[in-house]
Amino acid sequence: MSVGTSSAPGAKRTARPPAPRPGDLAGLGIDPDQLPDGLVVADEHGRVICFNAAAVRITAVPAEQALGRALEAALPLEDLEGRRWWQLTDPYGGLAIRVGQPERNLLLPGGREVLVSARYVRARPTGPVRRVVVTLRDTEARRRTERSHAELIATVAHELRSPLTSVKGFTATLLAKWERFTDDQKRLMLETVDADADRVTRLIAELLDISRIDSGRLEVRRQPVDIGAAVGRHIQAHVAAGQPADRFLLRVQHPLPALWADPDKIDQVLSNLLENAVRHGEGTVTIDITPSVSPREREHAEPAATSVTVSDEGPGIPEESMNRVFTRFWRGSKRGGTGLGLYIVKGIVEAHGGSITVGRAPGGGAEFRFTLPVAAPAYLT
Repeated sequence: MSVGTSSAPGAKRTARPPAPRPGDLAGLGIDPDQLPDGLVVADEHGRVICFNAAAVRITAVPAEQALGRALEAALPLEDLEGRRWWQLTDPYGGLAIRVGQPERNLLLPGGREVLVSARYVRARPTGPVRRVVVTLRDTEARRRTERSHAELIATVAHELRSPLTSVKGFTATLLAKWERFTDDQKRLMLETVDADADRVTRLIAELLDISRIDSGRLEVRRQPVDIGAAVGRHIQAHVAAGQPADRFLLRVQHPLPALWADPDKIDQVLSNLLENAVRHGEGTVTIDITPSVSPREREHAEPAATSVTVSDEGPGIPEESMNRVFTRFWRGSKRGGTGLGLYIVKGIVEAHGGSITVGRAPGGGAEFRFTLPVAAPAYLT
C-alpha cells in the first residue's frame, strides 16, 4: 500500500515553479554581468562556476581562465601582511557555524588592493558548504573619499589656525597689559578679535553645510522670495563696504514668476557669487534676473523657473578648469579662502531642484548662472 497525498475530486493541481537555488541569479532573472560589483561563485568542490564581467575588470583575469579552476588559484588573494587568504579562512574545512567573511582590504597579484567579502551557502545550518560567494569592489572610490576627508581636515586645520592664533594673542595681551593700551588700541584689538571670531563661525557653518549636502540632509524651508530685492541688498552691502556703486549693473526682466525658496540659503548663494565676482573679477559686475524654464520640465513652454546670471569682465576661468569649479577646494588664480564656497552653492541650488552652470561672459569674464524652479511647497498646492 502506498502512502500519498489525496485531493478532493475535481480539484485542480497547480504546478509550482522551482524555487531558485542558493546563489542562482538566473532564477531571479538577473544576469551576473549586470551587477556593479565583482561576483565570483565556487561550487561545493571549490571550483569557480561564476566569474562576472566586473570581476574580470577588477582582477584583469579573463573569465574563461577563471571558470573551472580552484577558487584559490583563480583568485589568489593575500592579506596586507602577505598571508594567503584562502588558507587563513578555509571556507570548506573551517568551523561549520561560520557563514562568511566580512569585507576587508586584500591584495591581488601585483599588489593591487581590492575590497573582498565572502558568504558561505549551506543546504542546512552547520552542513557542508555548497557555494562560496565572493564579492569584489575596487578601492578607488573609497580612496577618493578618504583623500577628500583628509584634504578637508587639513584645510580646516589651516584655516582655523590663523584666526584662533590671532584671537588668543590679542586676548592674552589685553588681559596681561590692559592698562598700557589706549582706548583706540583696545578697540582695534577687539575689532580684530571680533572679525576673526566671525571667520571661525563662517568656517564652522561651511563644514555643517558640507556635512548636510554630502549626507543628503540639507533642509530647504521655502518661503516667497523677492530675488530682485535680495540681489539689491547684496549690492548695497558691497557699496557700503567701499565698492563704487557704478560697478554693479542689475537688470530684472519682468514679469517674474513667484519664487518659493529658502531665503537664507538663497542669500548664501548670492553672497558667494557676488563676492567671487568682486574679488576675482574686474570691471562691471552684471546681474541678470530673468524668467526661465524649469531645468526638470523643459518641455513646458510657460516660464516655471527664475534664472540669475552673475558675470564680470575679468580674465575669466580657464577652459580646462571649468569642470572643477564646483568641486571641493577649487580656487581660482587668486588663492585664498577654503575653496568650499562654490561646492556649497551647487549643493544649495540642487537641493532646491535647480541647476547651476559656469561659462564665459560676453565681456570675457566668468559667468555663473543658476536656475530655480518656482513652484510652491507641496502643502500649499
